[in-house]
Amino acid sequence: MRVLGVIPARWSSKRFEGKVLAPICGKPMLQHVWERSKIATLLDQVVIACDDQRVFSKAREFGAEAIMTSPALASGTDRIAEAVKNVDCDIIINIQGDEPLIHPAIVDSLANALIEDEACVMATVIKAIREESDIHNPNVVKVVVDDDSNALYFSRAAIPFNRDAKPFVQARYFKHLGIYGYRKNFLKVFCELPKSCLEQFEQLEQLRVLEAGYKIKAIETDRDTIGVDTPEDLIRAEKYLKEQGKFTE
Repeated sequence: MRVLGVIPARWSSKRFEGKVLAPICGKPMLQHVWERSKIATLLDQVVIACDDQRVFSKAREFGAEAIMTSPALASGTDRIAEAVKNVDCDIIINIQGDEPLIHPAIVDSLANALIEDEACVMATVIKAIREESDIHNPNVVKVVVDDDSNALYFSRAAIPFNRDAKPFVQARYFKHLGIYGYRKNFLKVFCELPKSCLEQFEQLEQLRVLEAGYKIKAIETDRDTIGVDTPEDLIRAEKYLKEQGKFTE
């Protein structure tokens, strides 16, 4: 079973244009993502799907395999679908280009979930929330799961709602880390689904899958990441790398 890692790298960003090439500890952020992804043991190949010549050229410069995609594509998922349409693979891991601290073990756990369960068409990664402030932060996407670890719903709101104001330590909240795995044939189905009502309200494209009746397996991890959406996030990520070194176990 051939597993392909794809890093969608878009130049435009409303809050931080060109962030994928922003330097962290002397390297473009995208290079950190690529180098960490290459260490994952279950990926047979890692490619970067980009929409801008500056990103394409820089990726080739640091040794990555890069594929140009249309800048008109609406999402990273669409970009991946275009990039892999002629690539021989069975499973695709969507590794966000703005996650410079992604741990290879997270990538492997996601790939393994799809390799071991042929009925699983899509999977993602979640982590228990440790900071109560994250529950009410709309930039931290929350998720609730069923007893079989399938996602029930994703939201920017605080879910589950703590009606009786029980102590935070008694509740179990999860945040969504935003890395996905798909079977190649399902990725095509996903991209052909019409945008759903819930997706448009929350601005979370994974809700399109749930609303259409498909399941998303949620893999829990103890490892965290720092997604870079703003220049301030970039400073946090660089500080973390300098303090922690290459990886945290």
